[in-house]
Amino acid sequence: QLQLVESGGGVVQPGGSLRLSCAASGFTLDNYAIGWFRQAPGKEREGVACMTSNGGANTNYADSVKGRFTMPRSNAKNSVYLQMNSLKPEDTGVYFCAVAAAWYGANCPRTELSFGSWGQGTQVTVSS
Repeated sequence: QLQLVESGGGVVQPGGSLRLSCAASGFTLDNYAIGWFRQAPGKEREGVACMTSNGGANTNYADSVKGRFTMPRSNAKNSVYLQMNSLKPEDTGVYFCAVAAAWYGANCPRTELSFGSWGQGTQVTVSS
């Protein structure tokens, strides 16, 4: 069964950094779309970053995180990461990774409904 496990969340001061990990099991990170989402208290879940296995070097980032977040991956470890730098209080929330399996397009899905597998989430708190 496909499973996703996030880790790396915690409490950090504004301006600090965190590196989140998403480890996948039950499938190979091939022909997929994988994204990071977050949900802040009282807000709707939003996409943070997304990439596809067939999208080359292209990674999509939300405008709010461009220049601060990156999404490295390790196919050998079936893992992706979210490197978060220059964190702001508004980055606080529960972060999820999600996978759309058997995704052959170069572009990311247009809706989170296409992501059929979700991790349990990891809490990120940015506070002084």
